[in-house]
Amino acid sequence: MTEKNPITDFFKLESAGGILLILAAALAIICANTGLQHFYELFLSTPVAIQVGALNIAKPLLLWINDGLMAVFFFLVGLELKREVLEGELADKRNIILPGVGAIGGMAVPALIYWYFNADDPTAMQGWAIPAATDIAFALGILSLLGSRVPVSVKIFLTSLAIFDDIGAILIIAFFYTAKISLVSLVVAAICIAVLALFNYRNIESKSLYILVGAIMWVATLKSGVHATLAGVILAMFIPMRSQQNPDYSPVKELEHDLHSAVAFFILPVFAFANAGISFDGVGTEQLMHGVPLGIAAGLFIGKQLGIFSLCWLSIKLKIAQLPSGMNWSALYGTSALCGIGFTMSLFIGGLAFEESGVNQLFDERLGIILGSLLSGAMGLLVLHLALKRE
Repeated sequence: MTEKNPITDFFKLESAGGILLILAAALAIICANTGLQHFYELFLSTPVAIQVGALNIAKPLLLWINDGLMAVFFFLVGLELKREVLEGELADKRNIILPGVGAIGGMAVPALIYWYFNADDPTAMQGWAIPAATDIAFALGILSLLGSRVPVSVKIFLTSLAIFDDIGAILIIAFFYTAKISLVSLVVAAICIAVLALFNYRNIESKSLYILVGAIMWVATLKSGVHATLAGVILAMFIPMRSQQNPDYSPVKELEHDLHSAVAFFILPVFAFANAGISFDGVGTEQLMHGVPLGIAAGLFIGKQLGIFSLCWLSIKLKIAQLPSGMNWSALYGTSALCGIGFTMSLFIGGLAFEESGVNQLFDERLGIILGSLLSGAMGLLVLHLALKRE
């Protein structure tokens, strides 16, 4: 009889990625509030430089994580988007309407709530998009705690909505969080895109060629002023979905499979550890009631569930869409609340927002993200537990 390995069994769990994210965030908070704070900050500020001739990329370790490792995450997101649109749940138009409408409400209402709390502060308004994001890894991790009681339709709805949410986040980063543009670097990036398009047109399937050109495009995008993580999404769009020689082989699916574990069990936990460290030293009511954390927390906890559920309810009542089989109204509401977990994407957008403003709002945005995500996770889990128990 084969002896069970508890570590191997853990990584096979659907919730393993979400659990690691929680542990990484908790470890970061512990480091930021104990004698380890100095070492934590020293670790993140470690200078890392790569130079080839006149080309020099010098950043602290934190920015290598946020610009480099997260580009791999966005590459995986792009692969998942392509697969879902061409062959997955989003290939059927009937499955697009409800999560698409829900995603619109789930991005617009949180942004409006944030605006309500921060309209009189132009600097704070840089963070308007922070509560508009959903962390699919965290949300699915929480959902998996309910086990086999969760209908497939709930998982499909949550995943599809998060995909639309990711598309929205990508567009927001591209249009609203782009620094001063370098035309020379943009031209290099455009040439890389043209080469990738030629590879795809000629049915070239060598993944190493795509990744080599993608790496050059990442450097060019980094130097252009457009956020470098978008290079990952663009690269994914040109990876062939199917092999011309072997229709059963999918380069997209193979890359997605190869990257999933690295992203779920290394890149996202490292990102969470690097960005979730928040010191509560001297925190009082004044800090909690500041417009930025209040707007983010309320946007995630109230705005997400209100925006998603209300627009989904309206579209179903108007017969534009229909409630998925196996999902009742309570389950739809619980899933909407669960989408208020904005952890990874919210932290990422928050870093971009206040990096652009030049003002240190890290404490405010992290406090709001953590509070809003915790409340949303607890509410979504409770409502779904009751709703699915009745089923």
